[in-house]
Amino acid sequence: MKSLKYYTHKLIIILFAILISNNIYGQTESGDGIQKITLMSTICPGLGQVYNKKYWKIPVIYSALGTSIYYYIKNNNIYHEYRSAYIAETDNDSNTINNSGYSTSNLITLQDFYRNQRDLSGLLFLLTYCLNIIDASVDAHL
Repeated sequence: MKSLKYYTHKLIIILFAILISNNIYGQTESGDGIQKITLMSTICPGLGQVYNKKYWKIPVIYSALGTSIYYYIKNNNIYHEYRSAYIAETDNDSNTINNSGYSTSNLITLQDFYRNQRDLSGLLFLLTYCLNIIDASVDAHL
């Protein structure tokens, strides 16, 4: 019983030493550098990757952002075309003509489809932008 008490104190001292030594072997970089990289990448996408010397990621980021912007604009334009065709079909004015060749129900379906695609492209843009910031921040930690 006496030896158990002796070893229990030694185990507590060893565990306490391990917990304290965790700070010794932890990351030595201050949080200021990480905040700086995160802010840089937030202001200009890819700038945090330049600071981290991960140059190969910059074309990936800009191509993903550019592609999502392209599809956002394209889907938005098509959505507005079908929307104006639907308005021309349903306004009961003989001067406006629907030149699209689609019926009213088809125009509603096409509007919904291209609006959803436009919203998805915007969401992918935001996701890519956020992943850019997260990547720069995590890379700064490592």
